[in-house]
Amino acid sequence: MSDRTSDTDSSDCAAIDYAAVFQALPGMVALLTPDLVYADVNAEFLHMAGRRREELVGRYLFDVFPDNPNDPAATGMRNLAASLRRVLETGERDSMALQRYDVEAPGRPGEWEERYWSPCNAPILGAAGNVELLVHRVEEVTELIRARGGPSADRNRVLEAELYTRARELQEVNERLRQAQALDREVALTLQEAMLPTSRQTLHHRAAVRYRPAVGTLNVCGDWYDLVDLVGGHRVGVSVGDVVGHGLPAAGVMGQLRSALSAASRVAGGPAEALDVLGRYAHVVDGAESATAVTTFIDLDHGTLTYSSAGHPPPMLVHPDGRVECLDKATDPPLDARPDPMPRVQAATTFTSGATLALYTDGLVERRREDIDTGLARLADSLARHREDDPEALADAVLLELLPPGGATDDTALVIVRL
Repeated sequence: MSDRTSDTDSSDCAAIDYAAVFQALPGMVALLTPDLVYADVNAEFLHMAGRRREELVGRYLFDVFPDNPNDPAATGMRNLAASLRRVLETGERDSMALQRYDVEAPGRPGEWEERYWSPCNAPILGAAGNVELLVHRVEEVTELIRARGGPSADRNRVLEAELYTRARELQEVNERLRQAQALDREVALTLQEAMLPTSRQTLHHRAAVRYRPAVGTLNVCGDWYDLVDLVGGHRVGVSVGDVVGHGLPAAGVMGQLRSALSAASRVAGGPAEALDVLGRYAHVVDGAESATAVTTFIDLDHGTLTYSSAGHPPPMLVHPDGRVECLDKATDPPLDARPDPMPRVQAATTFTSGATLALYTDGLVERRREDIDTGLARLADSLARHREDDPEALADAVLLELLPPGGATDDTALVIVRL
């Protein structure tokens, strides 16, 4: 019965004429391309805008609706453009404050009508997570605003009209907040670049490192990586980690944890002991809650790799024959998850010359509404197909294939090492 019900539901959905639904929507709705060209508009949009379909579809938004040239203080076009850019960059809905956006009277060139609107912009995402179309919905509130000064307006309508003034004030505050966040992001990225290691280690000719900040201004600077020469033989430690948080605070915690693990790795007997020390340190660092890390100790003389993970996605070892080994046999909770830390576990594997090791943070493999195993499989496939590329080319290929075209919503660190 459940199968028949499912078939019926699918048939019902397939029978719906969504083009007709779009045209019948009671509000003003337009579809825009990422270049802000009208792809379609519904009947209500044409009616309220006083335009014919051929005057809109296929034309650039701001060619059709420019700012009023007679009003030097007009900001409607600039505000709308900024909102649409945010949707394109973040893939998230953006509701705007009430806007004054004058419109040239249909059929009367040069005559502008004072109009007020409440816009909302939303993305339509493609299969790869990129924004393929923009939904631009607007509600005209001109009559409500005009009621503010009318002699017969009742008190309730006047109070409602006051929302316009408050909304404009809120928009100005939000814009100042965005500017402050952008500055915070720039400073945090600069701080992170200064704290991440340089290419002075043994493996620097055979290693490629990449850091990609998140799209937008809020999710940045919690990811880090480190490569360190170890004492005794031809041994190297490679680590990555992730701090929960944003901006300067996350960058500061990142720097503390990276430095602590780098120091601990130089004297620890193995990666588990190094993470034990780091976990104890994380307990006294504000902002280190739920931080994750994974570290690998590579013995190039003997072809062995020992690893340990504190709640972090598993490294991947690509053998010369294309076999991908997921290093997930030594995974413990995040760094500060144990009030009374217990010894962490570690595991070991072997490799031959020409193998490739990849360490990364979750921004590379995690996607909304997708199981993590799908992202891990996608990474393994990319690494195997490009395994014969040099580390720099391999790192670029992986980022190109795994990160969404518009950028990820979480920052991403990637380390590729040719063994």
